[in-house]
Amino acid sequence: MACDLTRDKAFFAFSAEVEPVLRAKQGEEIHLTTHDCFSGQLKTSADTLETLDWSITNPATGPVYIEGTKPGDLLRIDLREVTATGPSVMVAVPNVGALGHLITEEETVIVEHVGDTVVFKDTVVVKQNPMLGVIGVAPAEGEIPNSTPGTHGGNMDCTLITSGSSLYLTVGVEGALFGCGDMHAVMGDGEVVVCGAETPGEVRLTPQVVDIPGMPTPFIENDEIVAVVASAETVDDAYKLTLDMMHGFLTKVAGIPNNDAAMLMSLVGNLKFCQVVDPLLTVRFEFPKSVLADYGYVLPR
Repeated sequence: MACDLTRDKAFFAFSAEVEPVLRAKQGEEIHLTTHDCFSGQLKTSADTLETLDWSITNPATGPVYIEGTKPGDLLRIDLREVTATGPSVMVAVPNVGALGHLITEEETVIVEHVGDTVVFKDTVVVKQNPMLGVIGVAPAEGEIPNSTPGTHGGNMDCTLITSGSSLYLTVGVEGALFGCGDMHAVMGDGEVVVCGAETPGEVRLTPQVVDIPGMPTPFIENDEIVAVVASAETVDDAYKLTLDMMHGFLTKVAGIPNNDAAMLMSLVGNLKFCQVVDPLLTVRFEFPKSVLADYGYVLPR
């Protein structure tokens, strides 16, 4: 049986104080529709950030109370399908984002969807890779705006969070209080102009608590790689966190010898930006699953 939740059931900060709008069982498929990060407020090229109601930006659909989850549990979210429904919108704004110092005139562009592509200004055709910018659970304490990433997930803007991937998060409160949104039809690593192709969309996912002692989170896997994600005030701090997280996973969870893990991280691992425009900056470290298999380790399902 699938559970359905529409984009009108949205929240704007991850917190134990936000009442859940849906209860779902572990292993049950959840079908969600999501707003774009502007809650659909930018409909034409004449609409600008000056017209926005900022209180309803970065909406996440939810929260979903996942039955049988408690603080400290490792929750795996299997993303069955992430679909962009379009159209998408992009903006360039002076003094906003990593390129803002180069932007002198604000511009809004509506990016049309044609088949499995997006078309930028009737000139550039890009294949879609729909991904979720915001996805997470409520933290153990306090409130974290959806605009901000962290150990709870949140606005990580990681291009790996797409169809066929699994995201692991540590549950902070009873029921997890899960939500997701901020879909991009496609986005480059870094999100340097402050956005991707921001789009409404649909998500099919399944939550499940798993037992993998020592697993660092947020943690992502797909058919080819595993990755850890970290956010901090500086890129330097964020990348150092990902190195410690991945080395810890390789040695303590996968059982790879200490020096082997370090050398292999330099040999076959990849350090990548997720986004450099949010209140905290997000970096990931990727490692091939084939090398884990060489050491006899396979992630339990």
